[in-house]
Amino acid sequence: MSKEYPSDTANNGDREPGGRGGRAGKPKRRSRAARSQIVIFLNLCLSLAFFGVLTIGAILYWGKGEFEEPGPLRQEATYVVPRSTSLGAIAEGLERNGIISNGGIFNYGVRLAGAAGDLKAGEFLFPPGVSMRGVMEKLRSGNSIQHSITIPEGLTVHRAYERIAEADVLAGPMPGEVPEGMLRAETYLVQRGMQRSALVERMRKEQEAMVREIWEGRDEDLPIEDIGQFVTLASIVERETGIASERPHVASVFVNRLRKGMRLQSDPTFLYGVYGGAGKPSGAPVTQSDIDSDTPYNTYRIKGLPPGPIAIPGRAALEAVAHPLDTDDLYFVADGTGGHVFSKTLDEHNRNVQKYRQIERERRAQAQE
Repeated sequence: MSKEYPSDTANNGDREPGGRGGRAGKPKRRSRAARSQIVIFLNLCLSLAFFGVLTIGAILYWGKGEFEEPGPLRQEATYVVPRSTSLGAIAEGLERNGIISNGGIFNYGVRLAGAAGDLKAGEFLFPPGVSMRGVMEKLRSGNSIQHSITIPEGLTVHRAYERIAEADVLAGPMPGEVPEGMLRAETYLVQRGMQRSALVERMRKEQEAMVREIWEGRDEDLPIEDIGQFVTLASIVERETGIASERPHVASVFVNRLRKGMRLQSDPTFLYGVYGGAGKPSGAPVTQSDIDSDTPYNTYRIKGLPPGPIAIPGRAALEAVAHPLDTDDLYFVADGTGGHVFSKTLDEHNRNVQKYRQIERERRAQAQE
């Protein structure tokens, strides 16, 4: 007799492979605790970022106020920015001198303004209460204090060098002396700290350019062989008169003498031969031994021009030699009023000399009364 066993097929549809029914095969879900930790961390990061932005904004706002508000300076002050000075060194120096209150804020403010590479060297004047922004704009503009150094016409190169060496706004050693006459006589505006050698080089180049320009436009029939003689004669004209309107007339006398082969007989030439670029000591009289001195610069003894210039000629003297007045005059002498009287003949000249001597005698007599 066969046995029947209960069939399991009735429950097959309710089972999943794996032996534990439908719930046993599903993936696990994260716990609520794990999800809470991630949310907390993200919230913390967002909070920190938010407060960081607020902090940075507050710092920038404060820094902007410090950068733009009136500074600590109580009275006008100057500050020198040397060449090739870093922004950090400038900021430290300004703070050390009481012009700004905080070098760090100035440093960052200048960088944020995009002006770190625009600050100029020089000596700057700052008004009381100037802000850091005002300081930055002043340094950025390059509007520095300018100092004047004047080299008069008729000075020797040696005397010009003395003035340049004594100028305390300049820096650095003096270079070797340039040839006599080859510096531009002018008033120069310079910044404090400019190198003396740089100023001398500028003066030399400007004089060379001016001399060549005037030489190239000269009258064609001048009894002058080269540009060196041109500067030499111009320096003699410069030393003979300080009146600009007289220079073409004085130049005509020397040009006429050169054409006739006469000696120039110029007092400044023999004095240069005796005393050189240092010049005759102040108050020292001109002696007969000076007049009779045997030097190549004594135009009472030599014919023609001396071997080189005796002073720095200015533009007016150079122009006078390049375009002398058309005259027949061969002589001139002081007229007692600061100018000169000119003559064509020796007799006329001697009479003029006597008149001048009489004026001088009368002046001495009045001075003794």
